[in-house]
Amino acid sequence: MTKNKQNKIHPDFLRFLELKEQNLIALYKDLRDFIMEIYPDTNELLYHTHALTSLYSISEKMSDGFCMIPIYNNHLNLGFNKGTLITDKNNLLTGTGKFMRHIPIKERSDFRNTKVKDLVKLAIDFAIEDMDKPTKSFGKIISKIKVNT
Repeated sequence: MTKNKQNKIHPDFLRFLELKEQNLIALYKDLRDFIMEIYPDTNELLYHTHALTSLYSISEKMSDGFCMIPIYNNHLNLGFNKGTLITDKNNLLTGTGKFMRHIPIKERSDFRNTKVKDLVKLAIDFAIEDMDKPTKSFGKIISKIKVNT
């Protein structure tokens, strides 16, 4: 594994992130670091739709994503793209979607623990097994955000 050097937040994403409340920004940055500590080779795909979202993937494709952080107006979640397909032995995940599940994040202790770390690792392992073909793309930041300059 190569060490991911993507500590900096992409300017397209940062532009919208800075509009959020300071506590959400701090939680987001720490949660992002947490994911990158677990899987330093992650590719980060950035979106701004109904939520400002960073998706973490084992390739450059959304379909190979293992988790995401959607940031809404006054809260954020740690989402698991295929949350219904991974074993959540600690019943951390909530939601009713066909595949998507999430952990509501209100403070650091909601994710800075062994149970969540193990769940992220399970999601990574599942994404690797479920991948169509191997990737040669590691540690990239890919912005899908349309920015009017």
